[in-house]
Amino acid sequence: MTRNSILRFRCLSLLPLCLAASAQVISSNQPAPQGPVSYSSANQMNTLLAQLEEASQAAQLDLAKMRIEKWKTDSGSKRQAEGNSESIQRNLKTALPEIIAELRASPESLTSTFKLYRNLDALYDVFESVAESAGAFGSKDEFQSLENDVTTFERLRRSVADRMETLAGAKEVEVTRLRAALQNAQANAPSPPPKKIVVDDDAPVKKPVKKKAAPKTAPATPPSPAATPPK
Repeated sequence: MTRNSILRFRCLSLLPLCLAASAQVISSNQPAPQGPVSYSSANQMNTLLAQLEEASQAAQLDLAKMRIEKWKTDSGSKRQAEGNSESIQRNLKTALPEIIAELRASPESLTSTFKLYRNLDALYDVFESVAESAGAFGSKDEFQSLENDVTTFERLRRSVADRMETLAGAKEVEVTRLRAALQNAQANAPSPPPKKIVVDDDAPVKKPVKKKAAPKTAPATPPSPAATPPK
């Protein structure tokens, strides 16, 4: 497993732990820790984002100057290179600025930092393919300019990876602290009072109600025989 793969796995595994621990502490009526971003951390991210914006502008200009239709190759390869170039330019104009805005608003967001790294990783792969095609079929100037852009993006991608590793370590410490705060909150939580049963000694005792006996029915007397008239 490569270093980048290990780093991705570590960051992804820490995200749910951070969210879960934060939610548990908040649910136990404890204030969520909102530490301020340090000046050095914010300054590091702002410098990195400024370099990334400069690299993006330079790459867009170099891609726009390419004359892929004049390359010495078949039409299929030209169409593929044009599609890759348009894809890179769309990303640099739309997706990348959105991620940069997210990180300027939250410089220590591990989620946004990982999003930036993943985007740069995809950009680098496609950009490298276009630069190699320019070196094989295009002019020397096209290849040199694109190669410089690829090198710059690779350097910035490594810088983002290093910062992401630093943030992952800080988040790991934060998770440990949140878990300790949760355990302390649970240990200090007051136990519920026992239930009390109130007995009223002055209450009158109810006498049992006697059931009325059903009235006895007198046995029916047989009718007397009729008197016989004298003869």
